[in-house]
Amino acid sequence: MATTERPESIAADVVVDAAAGARLLAAIRSALPDLRLLDDPVDRESYRNDETAYLQAGLPLAVALPETTVEVSTLVRLAAEHRIPVVPRGAGSGLSGGAAGIEGGLTIALTRMSRVLEIDRANLVVVTQPGILNADLKKAVAAEGLFYAPDPASYEICSIGGNLGTNAGGLCCVKYGQTRDSVLGLEVVLADGRVIRTGGRSIKDVAGYALTHLFVGSQGTLGIITEATLRLHVAPPPRSTMLAFFPSVPAAGRAVAAIIGAGLHPVTLELLDHETILAVDDAFQLGLERDAAAMLLIESDLPAAAATAELAAAVAACEGAEATSIVRAEDPTEADWLRQARRLALRALERQGTVRMEDVGVPRGRVPELLVAIQAAADRHGVRVATFGHAGDGNLHPNFIFEHGDPRAAELTEIVRDEIFAAAIALGGTVTAEHGIGLSRRAALVDQVGADVIDVMRSVKAALDPLGILNPGRVI
Repeated sequence: MATTERPESIAADVVVDAAAGARLLAAIRSALPDLRLLDDPVDRESYRNDETAYLQAGLPLAVALPETTVEVSTLVRLAAEHRIPVVPRGAGSGLSGGAAGIEGGLTIALTRMSRVLEIDRANLVVVTQPGILNADLKKAVAAEGLFYAPDPASYEICSIGGNLGTNAGGLCCVKYGQTRDSVLGLEVVLADGRVIRTGGRSIKDVAGYALTHLFVGSQGTLGIITEATLRLHVAPPPRSTMLAFFPSVPAAGRAVAAIIGAGLHPVTLELLDHETILAVDDAFQLGLERDAAAMLLIESDLPAAAATAELAAAVAACEGAEATSIVRAEDPTEADWLRQARRLALRALERQGTVRMEDVGVPRGRVPELLVAIQAAADRHGVRVATFGHAGDGNLHPNFIFEHGDPRAAELTEIVRDEIFAAAIALGGTVTAEHGIGLSRRAALVDQVGADVIDVMRSVKAALDPLGILNPGRVI
């Protein structure tokens, strides 16, 4: 039987041929004369990195800003013909290097594809392009009395496409799940330029493989999402909010366990450690309890009487875990003020130096052990660390803080991070719970899932992207 040899795929560290790049740009200009295509070095430089500190990325050959699926399809098809790698990019707020530039590659920035195409109240779905910011989508559906649940702390600056690419989490995960749990269907441009649709508006659909969930979280390595059909909810009442302060991290961990064990389902259950409390209070003068070792932000979005009962039960759980003080919001304005203590945590830390945020997760009952392991790793190497995160689902963000220009910052970041990754894996957890593997965590993925699983992932990648042009070197 005759066999067809598969074309050689693009390696992650390939040096793109300059002549091939020039031919690609000429082909794009010929096929898409109205497309905005940035090839000035200053413009390209602004698309080199995402928000990941101490990450070395390449300079794109050019940056394309399409406005339609047809344009994306044409760009990908031409890139495949000229063997040029493609990097899909949203708002650039990612923390894994997943949208960072590849030297000589084509970055396709989807920020101009930012329209809400339809709000279907009868079926509680919204159809949207990927470039819209999470906050803007929330605002659009809220005007119709609806609610889009995924709620990253960076919701005001992160795009829906980026959220889909990483399967982003956020402050509401404990009740509503991650981004994947709100996705019903996708439109995807494949590596050869073909356009497919997966899923739809049906809540239940088991026809064939679950391709929708395969693309969510793949960080543009399997296809480029150009449209999404997302699940909505009827808007819940304004949240009832409280803060609880604790004399030790284990005490806060016991409170979390008691809240979950009591059968409560808070919409938010977030933790800040002592360093983060101080940073937030210094930056924004919120009047937090500065002597506390840990703080929990707890919120309910149930109707009034039910929310009162839920928070009363949460208060009892916190008091049983030796909370030193509890602050209840009196109205939505005060609730928003208290919520800022968590939302502004990273920005507060960034006022103190260069910050590298990491993203680990463990079974939520082991959060106190992970917190101890994080601090121990930082102490061993003399690195300052501040940790906050989603205690309700076991996802923590250790943040390494260095003075600007510290010559050992990048090296120490790698050392401490690898020790924390090892601790998370040993506790039955993960090296990334919501930010994605991207470029910065590839080696750790092997440690977590093993070589056989990596082989399966490579097989899926090869089947969908045989030339290896889609975001090569990311995830695997």
